[in-house]
Amino acid sequence: MTTLPDRPNTALLVIDVQKGVVAGAPRRDEVIANIDTLVDAARVQDVPVIWVQHSDDGLERGSADWEYVEELVRLDTEPLVHKNYGDSFEGTELESLLAERGVGRVVVTGAQTDVCIRSTLHGAFVRGYDVTLVGDAHTTEDLSEYGAPAPEQVMAHTNLYWSFQSAPGRSAGTVDTAKVTFEAADAG
Repeated sequence: MTTLPDRPNTALLVIDVQKGVVAGAPRRDEVIANIDTLVDAARVQDVPVIWVQHSDDGLERGSADWEYVEELVRLDTEPLVHKNYGDSFEGTELESLLAERGVGRVVVTGAQTDVCIRSTLHGAFVRGYDVTLVGDAHTTEDLSEYGAPAPEQVMAHTNLYWSFQSAPGRSAGTVDTAKVTFEAADAG
């Protein structure tokens, strides 16, 4: 259903599950366990798993906080995309990696819900991808002291509004880990 011609495949995106990013995040262990389940399922089904790793002035490349959490292990054959912006497509090779693999649908997991997850969801969708958010496989930090809603509300709202996204020739949706499929024509 994607608007990208000749790209029938699906990829799993694992975004910014880094020590400093998810330290203290709500449901951290549950989210990481769900992502690990999806990574295992993708590997069994020969679905590309693409890892994304953020760095900026507050998250210095090479620092302990910048490292991925120990619970998730990337295989050497799985691409690692380094980024400096919220949208995983901006200033990175993500689009070319997906094109090489014939990917027209992405399944999105990771952190931070209200920054890099939302930016990547929208970035993929406007670029023509079908985009599935895994509702129980993303989390965010508590930014309520700056006026943001509580993290659980941020996650719930993102799950809700992504369930109702639509655009010509593209599909979007939110599903939980147990309902994820990697068939390109599926919304799940």
